[in-house]
Amino acid sequence: MANSISWVQTWTPEDRTFWSETGSRIAWRTLTITTVALIVSFASWFMMSAIVVRMPQIGFAFDTMQLFWLAAMPGLAGGSFRILHTFLIPIFGTRHVITLSTLLKLIPCVGIGLAVMNPHTPFWLFMILAFTAGFGGGDFSSFMPSTSIFFPKRLQGTALGIQAGVGNFGVSLAQFVTPWIIGFALFGTLAGGHQTFVKGTDSHPLWLQNAAFWYVPILLVIAVVAWFFLRSVPVRASFKEQLDIFKSKHTWFCTATYVMTFGSFSGFSAAFPLLIKTLYGGFPDSPDPLTYAFLGPLVGSVARVAAGPLSDKVGGAILTHVVGIGLTIAVLVMAFAGLLTPASLDSFPYFVALMLFIFLLTGVGNASTFRQYPIIFAHSPRQGAGVIGWTAAVAAYGPFVFSTMIGLTLTSTGSAVPFFVGAALYYVFATVINWWFYTRKGCEKPS
Repeated sequence: MANSISWVQTWTPEDRTFWSETGSRIAWRTLTITTVALIVSFASWFMMSAIVVRMPQIGFAFDTMQLFWLAAMPGLAGGSFRILHTFLIPIFGTRHVITLSTLLKLIPCVGIGLAVMNPHTPFWLFMILAFTAGFGGGDFSSFMPSTSIFFPKRLQGTALGIQAGVGNFGVSLAQFVTPWIIGFALFGTLAGGHQTFVKGTDSHPLWLQNAAFWYVPILLVIAVVAWFFLRSVPVRASFKEQLDIFKSKHTWFCTATYVMTFGSFSGFSAAFPLLIKTLYGGFPDSPDPLTYAFLGPLVGSVARVAAGPLSDKVGGAILTHVVGIGLTIAVLVMAFAGLLTPASLDSFPYFVALMLFIFLLTGVGNASTFRQYPIIFAHSPRQGAGVIGWTAAVAAYGPFVFSTMIGLTLTSTGSAVPFFVGAALYYVFATVINWWFYTRKGCEKPS
């Protein structure tokens, strides 16, 4: 009985009669629920990037590199958990995976909320809790493969673009809501007392724990809805059977292009607030990083949603190619136009504008690459879903790589320029791969 409740017995989305009579309703319901869940996954994954900006002002004596490490740890964990999530859907099914992964995020949300209330909480404990925030990052590599097997190929670009793009809004949600929600006693006395924010002559009460605690009731509601309204489709495979994706060279080429797009989106999303604080925070009347940081992920998320249908129409490979060229030019301008070594706040508007352009390009590239992968692996929808999960897993190390490398270049050289030059070299590498195998006339896998 339990199996009949959890699993749909027949699933043939390419059959237009089945799709119109049965499949469409189930698929769009699943997409709606899992997308809402993914928003909260991304938000909880990136909550540390917003929290660390406020920690020095409430009594935590962590240096710049330690703050970058705290912002980086969810990325390290997210990528690692995504590798695991890549293989879960064909084994356990959508219903069980989504429900359990939602409940797991209660661990970092409760733990971090408790930890920030005590300025004597040791750094090592924060590192562990920041690592558990990666539970939210891992979800993507099971949510997206799930969506890819629910929809026919003709709608996968749109469906994946909607889920990933709307899900990416969670990054902006964490960075936008945090400065507002920590300003009052959201849960009264149930969630502890306030801390005192001190910056120069400014001093006022702050409830930083709200930045983590507010997800708890939302997660509980999503878990209940997922359990009662989601079903799983019969695309089954053991862990060993799923390892066949690594025998294809295209798995690795797709990984390279997705690291360029989503790796950059997630990496810059995690590093952007601290980058603003570090580069421009020393000037009089310096900008509040959280006033601007949410705009980058927001632009990237909107671009991903908009570029999904566009990728279905014009093809993913050509859009990925344009994105690669644009990213290369943008980071080189950032590196050599003096925006990373400002002499005054006059450079700040140009810095933010160029960062938003970078986020825009990554959003388009996130959509276009995910349009490519099911086509490249059209011979096996299960493999295509697995490749989506795997590429997303590797690219999810973006927050870890970007935060730690930017932090290291800043502390060792006094400038972030070397990091941006290195990023440009990688973008050239990934763009050449995309052009040779997927874009040029006569290429092996036009997509």
